[in-house]
Amino acid sequence: MTIALIAHGGAGKWRPGSDEDAVRGLQVAVETGRAILAGGGRAIDAVCATVVALEDNPIYNAGTGAVLNFDGYCELDACVMESAGARVGAVSGLQRVRNPILVARRVMEDTDHVMLTGDGAQRFARVMGFPDHDPVTPERRADWFDKRNRMDEVLGEHAHKMRRFLKEHPEYAGGTVGAAAVDASGVLAAATSTGGVTLKMVGRVGDSPVPGAGNYASARVAASATGTGEFVLRSLATRAISERVENGASLAQAVADVLGRMGEDFDADVGLIAVDDRGVPVAMHRTRDMPHAYFTGDGAVVSRMRV
Repeated sequence: MTIALIAHGGAGKWRPGSDEDAVRGLQVAVETGRAILAGGGRAIDAVCATVVALEDNPIYNAGTGAVLNFDGYCELDACVMESAGARVGAVSGLQRVRNPILVARRVMEDTDHVMLTGDGAQRFARVMGFPDHDPVTPERRADWFDKRNRMDEVLGEHAHKMRRFLKEHPEYAGGTVGAAAVDASGVLAAATSTGGVTLKMVGRVGDSPVPGAGNYASARVAASATGTGEFVLRSLATRAISERVENGASLAQAVADVLGRMGEDFDADVGLIAVDDRGVPVAMHRTRDMPHAYFTGDGAVVSRMRV
């Protein structure tokens, strides 16, 4: 089997001057996952390590550096899934932890459930030994204050027309992080983590923690989505990719078809990454930017801002 891993740092419109940092961060994260796979490690370990590296980097909207909700605090969502046994674990509305992806993995490994949310997820994290951690950075706090002070401009007439607002201001949407990999045994895994969207309503859950929507791993494909989560949820995008591959499409064609359908149905600002059981990585997006990096087999890690 050919090992491979691909990761993204969020689709959208990255601020000028942040491109190099975003691409470099993806390079480092994928190198971390590559070392695990090259050493004979499991795909689930590789994708979790990759996402942890991104959660710990405050330039991405996941873990430390996640965006703030309307009330000014972080609500974190994450999901991890492995093709073997269709094992999956997820958390949503989790607060004050450093690495929500690791809490999601403990849900998968230590409970009979798929997802824990809110206070229940918080209690579980503490019982599992995850210490208190404030993920709010000064930069995210300043951004929150700025947008709260410009409510009429930021939302105003767009309050009931969020799709148009996000299209006109793509930098407003938060950038999810995610990874997908296949190991030497042919097992696939995917991991996705996010802080959601700046000024989101308290309790809002996007696509990232939902298996088949923002994160999915089957016997043929592992995939992660980023962008406007409500459209990914409506499309069950990552599951749709897997279904197309199972029905005979190449991975590239499957990703293109799903992305195109979301464009036709919703004019959605989204991006997708995926890898198949042959070690083929694919990245596509309908936004200006989507920092991503990948490797396959013995090849070098490739990292770039856009496809």
